[in-house]
Amino acid sequence: MSKVEEGSTYRGYFYRISDVLTISICGMMCGIEKAKYIWEWANEQPVREFLLDEFGIEKIPCYSQYMNILGIIDPEKFNLCFIKWVQGVLGKDIAGKTVAIDGKTICGAEKVSKDGTLLHIASAMVAEAGLVIGSREGGTRTDEITAVRELLELLDIKGTIVVADALHCHKKTAESVLLADADYLFVVKDNQPSLKDDLELFFSQPPGLLESHATVEKNGGRLECRNAYVSHAVGNIGENWANLRSIGAIRRHFEKGETITSEWHYYISSAPLTAEQLLHHARAEWQIESMHWILDVHFREDKTGIGNMNTQKTMNILRKITLNLLREFKAITGSTSALSALLRKNLFNISNLSAFLHDLSPLLSLRN
Repeated sequence: MSKVEEGSTYRGYFYRISDVLTISICGMMCGIEKAKYIWEWANEQPVREFLLDEFGIEKIPCYSQYMNILGIIDPEKFNLCFIKWVQGVLGKDIAGKTVAIDGKTICGAEKVSKDGTLLHIASAMVAEAGLVIGSREGGTRTDEITAVRELLELLDIKGTIVVADALHCHKKTAESVLLADADYLFVVKDNQPSLKDDLELFFSQPPGLLESHATVEKNGGRLECRNAYVSHAVGNIGENWANLRSIGAIRRHFEKGETITSEWHYYISSAPLTAEQLLHHARAEWQIESMHWILDVHFREDKTGIGNMNTQKTMNILRKITLNLLREFKAITGSTSALSALLRKNLFNISNLSAFLHDLSPLLSLRN
């Protein structure tokens, strides 16, 4: 955080950017949603003593200065620092893991920005670790396609399987994934009509035997069966798609009481996947949806009420850092507590927050 740079010059403050970021992350690790509430929390005497003892933070800026400092941070350079940090946490050996990519609109941003601007951010995470590894702003959902391609250029994802929904099922995006020395796995829907028709026809009348894998789960009185099918005999299907090596389909069958439903999903991949691998990587994509849900439910991101777009982008990165810290804490300690329980314990007990950070600091160099 000491390397985070300013995006614009603001004369008149005498506080370190890294201190403001540290205060913000600590407040978020207590489940505090809004910047104003974090600042108020930081000014309580027990918290001031904690910040001094743990981080050497002697002075806390007034609320206006606190918001000014958040607003002048260069979010792109902050994001690069974030990406570098997460790569250090993960290490180099992430080959074979799932990198799930998806976008999210911060819905409340247009209500408080001067021009009604929406803030849409594409994010990537290593699903098996539950860690967000980077993000990139896109002005609209359509711009998310370009934002994802730019994000892929920033990430070290060699040997991984990049999973994305149908919005990103484009030949240029496939090429971007391959340039990153990774493989793609894309959902095929109506935005690629001829490709979808070919896959539907293939899996309705499969030539010969297909490799398959099935799972059955029962949850909340609902029975869900998943059947995955894969073929490496792609033939003329997906012509001109870079390095296309396997095609697949997953049938999801649901039973609850007397209600029975089923649906099919179709996939293309540059990796020679087995049916079991297809099912694993396709299901791992939901991890990033879960992350977006947490941002809304635990941090109420859509109701932040911050009109400064730079501050919105910075706060989004801070929330993702916080989520990564929580995930790592659970992995290091073996904690089975829900995220909400961890946040409450930190909020109501400063000693618990101190111990929480102590468990993390050897691995993450939090105090550097």
